[in-house]
Amino acid sequence: MNQRPVAIVTNASDYVGPALTRKLARAGFDLVLGDPDDDLVDEVEELGVGCWIADNVKNLAEPTAAPRLVDLAMDAYDRIDSVVFFGGEVVTGSFMKSSDEDLERVLKGNIEAVYRPLRVFLPPLVEQGSGQVLAITSASALRVTPGAPLYSATRAAANMLVRNVAAEVAKSGVQVNAVGTNFMDFPGFLAASGANDPEVRRHVEAMTPMGRLGSMEEFAHFCMAFLDGTARFHTGQTVGFDGGWSA
Repeated sequence: MNQRPVAIVTNASDYVGPALTRKLARAGFDLVLGDPDDDLVDEVEELGVGCWIADNVKNLAEPTAAPRLVDLAMDAYDRIDSVVFFGGEVVTGSFMKSSDEDLERVLKGNIEAVYRPLRVFLPPLVEQGSGQVLAITSASALRVTPGAPLYSATRAAANMLVRNVAAEVAKSGVQVNAVGTNFMDFPGFLAASGANDPEVRRHVEAMTPMGRLGSMEEFAHFCMAFLDGTARFHTGQTVGFDGGWSA
């Protein structure tokens, strides 16, 4: 029987996935990683933790993605302690000019891709009577977001799903929370906002009360409290990580 805690990082190659993978490995977790880079695998294996890999599982709206990760974890370790997942489909533009195709994209990318992993990851955790699940969504769900009404609305729906699910499974000892982000310093946001241009970046940073963008390292550190077993009295919440933008 495996003695280390076990964590699933559904996407270990993008966004906060690599930084969280490193922190979980340093905290002594054995890992199941979705689509990690070879260098990251080498790095965590040097720390002496177990590391199993699932390829082509980034799209959690795909019905086979989450089951592959769960099956791999149960076959390798016979348990799951923590799961973190993220993704999403950004659709911008005014509501009045939106299309049926836009609606289908955000429903699939922002709601179905949260429903499916929750539906798959929770049963083994509920059965064992413990576990932590963290869904990383978007701070756009926490306030009106001009220019992205469909994105903001579906992210809000995902957060409410997390809250409802958390209430349903709380008595089993399983925690389910969400963290919504915005203004993060990573290639996707920089490209989408135009902040690769230093002048544009200064304007974007000024939109946050803290006057800067958030780093992946500090975000990963923040997420660890939802995953490492040190704060088990917190569930059913959505917290904004956005420099005060959603306050």
